[in-house]
Amino acid sequence: MENTQVTTIPYEQYQADIAKLQARLDELTAKYDRLLEKYMLKVRKVFGRSREMVNGQTVIEGVFNEAEAEADTTQPEPTVEEVTEPITKLVRKYTGQKQAKLEGLPVERIDYELPEEERNCNKCGEPLPELKPVVRTRIEVIPAQVKVVEEVKHVYAPCVKCDTEDEEEGHGILNASMPEAAIPHCMATESTVAFVIVEKYQYGLPLNRQETMWRMADLNISRQTMSNWVILASEMWLSKIYDRMHDILTQRDIIMADESGLQVLQEEGRPATAKSFMWLYRSGTGPPIILFDYQETRGAKHPQKFLRGFNGYLCTDGYAAYYNWPSVTNVSCWAHARRGFYDAFMSLPKKARTKETASYQGLHFCDRLFDVERPLRGADPQERYNERLLKSRPILDEFKKWLDLMRPKAEDKSNLGKAVKYSLNQWATLCNFLLDGRLGIDNNASERSIKNYAIGRKGWLFSNTPRGAGASAVAYSIVQTSVANKLKPFEYIQYLLKNMSNSDVKEQSVLDSFLPWSESIPETCRIKVSLTA
Repeated sequence: MENTQVTTIPYEQYQADIAKLQARLDELTAKYDRLLEKYMLKVRKVFGRSREMVNGQTVIEGVFNEAEAEADTTQPEPTVEEVTEPITKLVRKYTGQKQAKLEGLPVERIDYELPEEERNCNKCGEPLPELKPVVRTRIEVIPAQVKVVEEVKHVYAPCVKCDTEDEEEGHGILNASMPEAAIPHCMATESTVAFVIVEKYQYGLPLNRQETMWRMADLNISRQTMSNWVILASEMWLSKIYDRMHDILTQRDIIMADESGLQVLQEEGRPATAKSFMWLYRSGTGPPIILFDYQETRGAKHPQKFLRGFNGYLCTDGYAAYYNWPSVTNVSCWAHARRGFYDAFMSLPKKARTKETASYQGLHFCDRLFDVERPLRGADPQERYNERLLKSRPILDEFKKWLDLMRPKAEDKSNLGKAVKYSLNQWATLCNFLLDGRLGIDNNASERSIKNYAIGRKGWLFSNTPRGAGASAVAYSIVQTSVANKLKPFEYIQYLLKNMSNSDVKEQSVLDSFLPWSESIPETCRIKVSLTA
C-alpha cells in the first residue's frame, strides 16, 4: 500500500490568499459600481428629463400628491355664483386678454356688408337701422416676401440757357443724394443681410437650409453668397460695435465666462477634425454685454488676452484656465458643484435613492443655499450681502465639515467622490459669492447665453474657415447682446447696417449712439412684450 503524502499549507498562507481574493473582489465590486453609475447616468441623460430637480416628493418617493400639495384649508369655499360664472363674463374676460396681447400690432379691417339693395325694408323701403357689428379678431402671418428694389439716383445737367449766357455763375452736373450701401456692389439690401444673420445666429437655421428657402421663393442664392454677406457685414460694421463693447466689458468689475467646442475645417496646420473653441464672456453689472471669441485652443492664454486690463470678479466653472490671474478674484459656480451630487444621486438604482444616502445629503446642502437666494432675486445688493452672511454662511460652515468627513469615505473615482473632491478643491472660490451682493451664486447666466450657440451648432455643424468662425463670433455677439437688451435683433441689425454706413463711426460718441443700450436706438427696434429665459 502506497503512502499518501499530504501537503500542509500554513495558516498564514490561507489568510494571505483570502486577503488577496477579498482585495480582488473589492476592486471588481468598486469597478462594477462605477460602471453601473456611468450606465445609470447615461440612461438618465439620454432618456430622462434635463431639469436637475430633486426633492422628497418628486424623486425619492416617486409620487407627487397634488391634492395635499395644493391644499390650503385657510381659504374659504367658493360661492355658487363664483363656481357657475356666466359664460358671457368668461368671454368678455378672454376678449380683454386677447386685445391686450394684440396691442401695438397693425390692424387691417375687412367689412362684410349687405348689398345696397338688401339694406332697405321689404315693405316700406326705408333703410334698415344698423345694430352693433359682430367683430372677429384674428392674427394673420405674412411669410417673408422677396421683392426687387430699384434705387434710381437722378442726375441733372447744367442749365443750358444760364451756362450759355454766363459760364462763371453756372454750375456743373448735379447728383441727387443717395445713401451709401452697407456692402458696396452687393445685390442684398441691409434688411436681406440682417435677415440671413438673424435666421442663422438667433434661430439656428443654417445657410444650406436658407438656400432651400430662397429657392422656394424663386431665387437662386447660394450659401457661399450668403456666407460672404455675413462675413462682410461683420467685418465692415458689426465688428465696430463688437470692439467697442469689448472695451466697455473689460472696464466692468464683474464678468462671467464659459466656453464650448467648435469645428473649423481649414485651420492652418491643423486637421479638419481638430477641436476649436468659442469662448463666451458676459457682463455681470450694467447693461448686458455678451461677447463670443473664436480661438483654436482651450488654453488659458486666450481668456487672459481677451480680458487684459480687467480687474474684478470673474465668475466661471472650475476650469483651471480662468484661475490664478493677477488682480482677478475668482467666483466658482454652485450649480456645477450641485450637479456633481445630483449626478451621483441619480446614478443610484431607483430603490436606493433615499434621504439617507450621502449624495442626497450633499445635494440637500446645495439646495439650502439656493433656497436662501430665491427670495433675494431683485433685492438691493447690500440686503443680499447681509442676508447671505446671516443665512448662507452657517450652511457653508456645516457643509464644509460634512465634506471633510466624507472625503476619506467616498471612493475617488465614484460620482460621489468626484463631487466631494470638486467641492473641496473649489471651496475658497465657491464661498466668494459672499464677498459682494451683486455676485450671483451660479454661472447660469453665461450658460444660458451660450446655449443658443450650442443648439444652433447642431444645425450648421462646423465653420469652413477661421475667417468665417470669427465673423460668426461677432454675429452671435451682436444678436445675443441685442436680445439681452430687449431689442429685436433683425430690426436692430438692419438699423446698424443702414445708418452706420452713412455716419462717421470713427467718432466715439457717434459709435456709442449705436450700442444696444443707447437711448438713440428707435422704438421700432425694441421688444414690447416680456421674454421668458
